[in-house]
Amino acid sequence: MVKLVAERAVAKVNLFLRVVGRRADGYHELDSIFLPIALADELKLELRSSGERSVRLICLAPGLGDEANNLASRAARTFLEEFKIDASLLIQLEKRIPVGAGLGGGSSDAGAVLRMMSRLTLIDAPARLHAIAVKLGADVPFFLDPKPARVGGIGEVIEPLEGFGAMPLVLAIPPFGIATASVFKGLRPENWSGRAPDGDIALAARGEITQSMLVNDLATVADRDQRAIRELRTLLSSLGARAAQMTGSGSAVFAVFGSTADAERAAGSARIRQPDTTFIVTETAAGTC
Repeated sequence: MVKLVAERAVAKVNLFLRVVGRRADGYHELDSIFLPIALADELKLELRSSGERSVRLICLAPGLGDEANNLASRAARTFLEEFKIDASLLIQLEKRIPVGAGLGGGSSDAGAVLRMMSRLTLIDAPARLHAIAVKLGADVPFFLDPKPARVGGIGEVIEPLEGFGAMPLVLAIPPFGIATASVFKGLRPENWSGRAPDGDIALAARGEITQSMLVNDLATVADRDQRAIRELRTLLSSLGARAAQMTGSGSAVFAVFGSTADAERAAGSARIRQPDTTFIVTETAAGTC
């Protein structure tokens, strides 16, 4: 028997990303708002009955076809092993989310695969899926059900947030990525900003975004190594953005605009000034795929 399912795996931006401490195991504890955005990868899964477990990945994006390291195939294999399912799985992944940009593309692919496998196998086990997600990566639990949320711990503590509407964005993706581990390694305690004021959450939900809200403690480290990131924030602000900041551990910068038309105009001007950078007009999304 063959079962098929297709879904979108959405990207995210971190409206803010504050470090509140470091655990004994070396992982940093965060306070962040994750907002899903319309930009998304496309995934198709084909599950066949089989006498053995196997996962095959088709992805034409350079460097992402390695089944051993791709988070999507790792998520699928872990699911089959966790629930002791003997089956043959084919994953077709069309990448649209830039890699190494802090937009959560790999984690979103993994979360989507876990959701899709749950649908295909009719297994409803949220706690076990969450445990698998945590093992795969800090951002993966959010992508099991990507909705606006305040995220804490190392990424596993997720508090859904209501009231967030669509906000027009411009994403600026420079021609280089940043390794998450290297950014956290360069972070110093004096750069930790602690928890965000609760009042900022209510203001953000109403769309009242200011530059002072968009704190990203990791940007301090990234700016030391890549001046281009700071320059992109400055450029987008000069083109009318309400606020601009690096997302996640970078290298992408996002900027909030008052309207899609304003975002389109700014992106057009930015492409002329920075031809080596990719500018994408998108918007935040209220819910999953």
